[in-house]
Amino acid sequence: MTVEKGVDWGTTGPAPDDLVVVHTDAEARAAVASARDAGRPLPALGLLGGDLARTLGGGRPGGRGDDAARLRESGSLATVDLGIATIDGVAHPFVAHLVARRSWWRGRVVAVMNAQFVGRWDVAPRAHPGDGRVDVLDGDLGPGDRWKARSRLPAGTHVPHPGIRQARAARWEATFDRPTPIRLDGELVATARHVEVTVEPDVLRVVV
Repeated sequence: MTVEKGVDWGTTGPAPDDLVVVHTDAEARAAVASARDAGRPLPALGLLGGDLARTLGGGRPGGRGDDAARLRESGSLATVDLGIATIDGVAHPFVAHLVARRSWWRGRVVAVMNAQFVGRWDVAPRAHPGDGRVDVLDGDLGPGDRWKARSRLPAGTHVPHPGIRQARAARWEATFDRPTPIRLDGELVATARHVEVTVEPDVLRVVV
């Protein structure tokens, strides 16, 4: 069942037998990548933490996403989208976000969001991992605007901003002037000039 922002989603009950419990987005991505590389079906992921979990209302210490036993016995199960980033011809899955930047303080910064959050920052307030699209924020702000945007990121009030281009798309690509570090789900995976992102909708089962 595709998830839509602001709409009740999922079913509650015992988790699938193939559930893999993960604590971070990076762990989730690793589980997905391992299955894809081996040609196996994607496992269901029990989300105990990370930005994807937080977007779906889980992953809070002491709250919904904190108890692995609860996930297995009576969690909420739904299917969400998976991002695929093709970097220099190599495809990499990601569950929450792609961030391309050389520095937070100067130069172009791009966030391609399947989830809403990057850590404590509400980067893409309209994003949701079940709409078949990624939310893209692309900007190269001056020092003053960059400081202001950074201070507003926790509340998600950095957008709209005339210096931050926003788009929602099932496919996105960009070419950078210089080789740029590319981070998927918080981990550096490559340095590249060209990146393409596509969305595989409604393929990843998650439990929160």
